[in-house]
Amino acid sequence: MLSKKGEYKSWEITEAVLPVASSEEEAKDTLTETNVARLTKFSGRYQDCMEMAAPVDQVAEYLNGHASWFSRCAEPMKVQSLGENGYALIIGRFGSFGYEVEPKIGLELLPPEEGIYRIRTIPIPDYQPPGYDVDYHASLQLIGNDACSSIGEVTRVEWELDLIVYLHFPRFIQRLPKSIIQSTGDRLLNQIVRQVSRRLTRKVQENFHKSLEIPFPGNSKQKR
Repeated sequence: MLSKKGEYKSWEITEAVLPVASSEEEAKDTLTETNVARLTKFSGRYQDCMEMAAPVDQVAEYLNGHASWFSRCAEPMKVQSLGENGYALIIGRFGSFGYEVEPKIGLELLPPEEGIYRIRTIPIPDYQPPGYDVDYHASLQLIGNDACSSIGEVTRVEWELDLIVYLHFPRFIQRLPKSIIQSTGDRLLNQIVRQVSRRLTRKVQENFHKSLEIPFPGNSKQKR
């Protein structure tokens, strides 16, 4: 359920491509020299909303029962439960030409405090991220709309996300100009956020309206 405030940035996303190693020996650096690679930071702040055709209390009840829908709505991401409110997610494989990442992240969906739902990163037991680290902090707030519409009362789920990713690049990528590394990493991060957010938003909306046996009014009104 993620987007960039008003834009998702203005990049044209096709495939996030990292440069090719010039030899097989350099390609092997990706496996043998991760521990000495440069630590590069990529970050973004995102916010958007999705609409649910129901009162706030019904939407809140649905969000509180995430154990019944989160894993299903997160597909095709692989999901493993971590306790009562935690999940380990394998986001998918990104990159190409000798350097790829398959992010796996632990998330905890915290109970609401003063009407604010928060999601944060948590450690995954017996798992050490290979060459990357993720810091994920999101918040969601439910905004009711008392005005009548063609679909009845509507609740807006407004959310914000602060996302920081640290990558340990192998030596053959460290030789590139910093500007190329940064722009390529930014495109990759934006691609992941864009793909996951649109798919998850759509599936959550569809599942919510189906669970209440009410018509799904269409895609959320995403800001462009």
